[in-house]
Amino acid sequence: MLEIMPLLLFVCICIVLMLGYPVALSLAGTALAFAGLGMGLDALGITQGVFDASFLSAMPNRLYGTMTNQTLLAVPLFVLMGVLLEKSKVAETLLDAMALMFGSLRGGLGISVTIVGMLLAASTGIVGATVVTMGLLSLPTMLKRGYDPSLATGAICATGTLGQIIPPSIALVLLGDVLSSAYQQAQLSMGIWSPKTVSVGDLFIGALIPGLILVLAYIVYIAMVAWLKPEKAPAVDRDALMEELGHTGSIFWLLMKGLVPPIVLIVCVLGSILGGLATPTEASAVGAFGALMLALANRKLSLKTLTEVVRSTTNVTSMVFLILIGAALFSLVFRGFGGEEVVTEIFENMPGDVIGATLVVMLVIFLLGFILDFIEITFVVVPIVGPVLLAMGLDPIWLGIMIAINLQTSFLTPPFGFALFYLRGVAPKEVSTSQIYKGVVPFILIQLCMLGALAAFPGLATWLPAQF
Repeated sequence: MLEIMPLLLFVCICIVLMLGYPVALSLAGTALAFAGLGMGLDALGITQGVFDASFLSAMPNRLYGTMTNQTLLAVPLFVLMGVLLEKSKVAETLLDAMALMFGSLRGGLGISVTIVGMLLAASTGIVGATVVTMGLLSLPTMLKRGYDPSLATGAICATGTLGQIIPPSIALVLLGDVLSSAYQQAQLSMGIWSPKTVSVGDLFIGALIPGLILVLAYIVYIAMVAWLKPEKAPAVDRDALMEELGHTGSIFWLLMKGLVPPIVLIVCVLGSILGGLATPTEASAVGAFGALMLALANRKLSLKTLTEVVRSTTNVTSMVFLILIGAALFSLVFRGFGGEEVVTEIFENMPGDVIGATLVVMLVIFLLGFILDFIEITFVVVPIVGPVLLAMGLDPIWLGIMIAINLQTSFLTPPFGFALFYLRGVAPKEVSTSQIYKGVVPFILIQLCMLGALAAFPGLATWLPAQF
């Protein structure tokens, strides 16, 4: 009975979430129901020691720790930065500039979408915003210029999910906070009383090389398709495209106007972190202020726009923190049922030791990514498996990047990938769902190859952080 309860709790949480109930309330409600069940069984004498209710007394401290967590301040600030950039039309100007620059080449529009998606990911860190923005701006142009619908939609979905791995990513901020706690917990369990720490900045630095490799792989794939099958990614007449976009000035000026501001903003945010001048939280404040200045410079900062931005930021931030509170309660109840010991025993008895355990965790996270958002997985699954895997000797930065790319892949995988739903909502009716599904398959394979490369060469994620 004792060993079944924590696993049953986890399964019930997944079922309730699949039924569509609010995530935070599902986590807290199911955890409280199981806590009541455990205490009731003990009180009635049916079982003894099934649930340790003393764990619930730690909930006020958990709440206070969440409220005073400086790292989590980066979440609302990065969200604010992303929404401001979306409203200030930076993406539209940038996409026009890149399309005019590369459009005359075979596959040029696809390459432009990939580069702009990377820059948007580095500017916003929000997958949904990037996919929807790119779908609205670039998909009609690509289809009108003769691009294969599968290639066009696949490129947009794949580059949109770069927001999971290209810093500053909201996913990396949340993962960094959870992994930091898990790493300290793992070291304390091993008798290390002066534990090392892993920061969000470490994950940001570690994600740079894998993220850029993914971007390069996308570009190479699009270029290969354009070379082997020119009809799927034809070259575009630059003059006709300029006329269509309504630009009469020089391409150089348009490129400077579209490319320089977001790059300067990215350099200020990431450069301040890499240079040790600011923490990720402080850098997020720099990014939010820079996005505000860009919106003001583009004359898009009206009272109505500012109200929409603040409301959107408040909604996302409230959702994240409410889920975090529900996940904290779930974690305490899970531990009260002895869940940590059960998971540790399962992993230690698994064939292949740490390799087998890591493979199973990655597979579970991949499958859960079909039905749960990355926030739920980060707050529910990672605190359970993280301390056990880290105590088995895994590098926390490597594990964080592996989880981030894994979640990025699940965002793309049919039939439940969230990026597919985002694009389906804004794609023209003539683009079928099957074409979207077909288009993402090559990019999923690229990401799986990236996961394999990281597994074979952990230095791809750990070398750069070691230099700072």
